[in-house]
Amino acid sequence: MKDHNEKIPNPKELEKEISAFLAKKFGANVKIVSPLVMTQETTLDQTKDAGKSRKKINFDLKPEDLIAYLDQYVVKQDSAKAILATKICTHFNRIQRTLESDDPIGNMVGRIKNNVLMIGPTGVGKTYVIKLIADKIGVPFVKGDATKFSETGYVGGDVEDLVRDLVREADDDIELAQFGIVYIDEIDKIASSRNLIGADVSRTGVQRALLKPMEETEVDLKVPHDPISMIQEIDQYRKTGQRDKRSVNTANILFIMSGAFSDLAPIIEKRLSKQGIGFGAHIRKSTEQIDILKHIRSEDLIEFGFESEFVGRLPVRAVFEHLTEDNLYQILKNPNNPVILGKKLDFAAYDIEVKFEDQLLRTLARHAFDENTGARGLVSAVEKALLDFERKLPSAGINTFPATMDIITNPEVFLKTITDRSQQPETGQLFDRLLQQEKEIIKEYLKENQKHLAEKYSLTMTPSRIDIVAACYAKNTLDIGKVINKIKFYCDEIKKIELYFFKNNDINIVLEEDAIDFIIEKLIESPFELKDVNEKINQDFQHGLKLAREKTNRNRFFITRQALLDPEAYVSELIRDQIKPS
Repeated sequence: MKDHNEKIPNPKELEKEISAFLAKKFGANVKIVSPLVMTQETTLDQTKDAGKSRKKINFDLKPEDLIAYLDQYVVKQDSAKAILATKICTHFNRIQRTLESDDPIGNMVGRIKNNVLMIGPTGVGKTYVIKLIADKIGVPFVKGDATKFSETGYVGGDVEDLVRDLVREADDDIELAQFGIVYIDEIDKIASSRNLIGADVSRTGVQRALLKPMEETEVDLKVPHDPISMIQEIDQYRKTGQRDKRSVNTANILFIMSGAFSDLAPIIEKRLSKQGIGFGAHIRKSTEQIDILKHIRSEDLIEFGFESEFVGRLPVRAVFEHLTEDNLYQILKNPNNPVILGKKLDFAAYDIEVKFEDQLLRTLARHAFDENTGARGLVSAVEKALLDFERKLPSAGINTFPATMDIITNPEVFLKTITDRSQQPETGQLFDRLLQQEKEIIKEYLKENQKHLAEKYSLTMTPSRIDIVAACYAKNTLDIGKVINKIKFYCDEIKKIELYFFKNNDINIVLEEDAIDFIIEKLIESPFELKDVNEKINQDFQHGLKLAREKTNRNRFFITRQALLDPEAYVSELIRDQIKPS
C-alpha cells in the first residue's frame, strides 16, 4: 500500500505518467510530447500586476435603484432587501472608486469587507435574491453547500474550490472572477454542537478554512487533485519552459452565507430576558420567531457554535421573514414569477394556451402555505392541481385552457366540459374572461412599477403603451421583461422611419408617442412588417407634406395618431391654419 504522503511528482514525471496512461487506454501511438527546453524557476504571477492591468468594473447602481429592481421580483422581505442592496452597492462602488483613484486608497487602514450573513427559514427567497443581484450587477456567482465541506477537503476538493469555480463562471477571466460573489448555504450546519463533549473539529475546522478566503488570500488555480489544471500547467511548461502560477486574490470577492438557524431564537431570547424583564417579556410574547432574530448579536452566534473570528468576518446580517399566505398569492400574481410562467410553458409545448383564475391562485397559495415550505410549496401545489390536465389535454385537440377553481373542486367534470366540442363556445367565453383578468393584473403591476421600468428599459411608459405591454404579455408566453424589450425594439425601429422619410423627401417628420403606439398595435395585431409601415407612411405623407412645406415654409412636422388615421385631413388642416386670416 502506497504512502499517502509520498512526494508529488514534478511536471516531467507527471507528464510521463499521463503519457503511459494514454498509451495504455488508446494505444502506443498516443502520448504527450514535450520539446527540450531549459527549465526556469521563474514564476509568472499574474496577480502581482493585476492592479495595474485589472479591468474596471462598470458599476453605478445606488441602493434605492437596486431595491426597486428587487421589488419587481421579490415579495415582502423589505428589511433584508434594504440591507443587502445597501451593503452590496457600497461594496462595489468602493471597489470602483479604488480602481479609478490615483491614490493608494485600497491599502488604507480600516478596509473591511461587507461579507453578509442571511438568516431565515427555507423557501423565503434567500438564494433567489442573491442570484438576482449578481445578474443585475453582471458579476460571476457560485453557490456551495456548507454541509459538503470538511477541513481537509470534500470529494477531492476544499472550500477554495468555490473561488476556482468563480473563474470557470467568468469564462476563465481571472480579473472578472476577483469581483464575484460566493454564496454558501446551510452555514448553520457547520456550527459546533453545544452538546458535544470536546472539540467539534470537523465543523470548527471548516470555519477556520473559510477565514482567509473571506478576508484576503491568494487561491492557486492549479491543485494536485485537479488533473485538468495539472495538464494545463504541463502544456504551459512545454510551450514556454516556465511554470505559470495562476491565482485569484479574494480581497474583492464578496462572501454571502445563509442558513435557517432554527435553534438560534432561544439563545437570543435567553439573553434578552437577562437584560431586562420587561423587554424580554415583550419579546417572548411575540408569535413570530423573526421578531426575536432581528435582535441578533455576535455573542449569540458564538454561543450558537461559531468561532469568534468567523463571526467577525460577517459584519452584515440580514434576517428574512416567514411568508404568509397572502405573500404566496402575491408571488403567483407577479408576472415575473417562474412558477406560473413555467406552467404556461409546459402547456405551450403542446400548443395549449392557459390562463389562471384569480381565485384559483389564492387557493393554490393557501395549499402551499399549509405545506410550510415557503415559496417552494407553490411548485408542488401547482403541479398537483394541474397534473391530470397536463396529461389528458394534449390528446383532446384543444388550444385554450381556462384554469378555474373547478380543477380543484370538481376536476373530472371540468375536464369533460372543456374537452367537449359542444361546450366550446362557453369554454371560449370563460377563457376570454380570464384573459381580460390577466391583462388587468399586468396593467396594475406596470402602473406600480412605471417609473423604474421606464428607467430600466429607456422606454416612456404612456397609458396606451401600458395597455400594449399588457396585451402583448397576455398573448405571448414571455416574462414581462422580454415583452417590454420587444416593445422597446418596435419603438426604436419605428423611430428610424423618420430618418428614412428625410432621406427620401428632405422633410423632417417626428412621430409622436401616440402615433408610435398606434403603429405597434397594428404590428402586434396584424401580419404587417416594419417595411410595410415605412412604405405606407411615405405613400400617405410624401406629396401632402411637400405641398404643406410650399404653403407654410415649414420643414418639420409632428405626426400624431389621428394624422396616421386621416393623412389628407391632417395636411389640409396644416395648410388651412397657415393661410387663415388673422
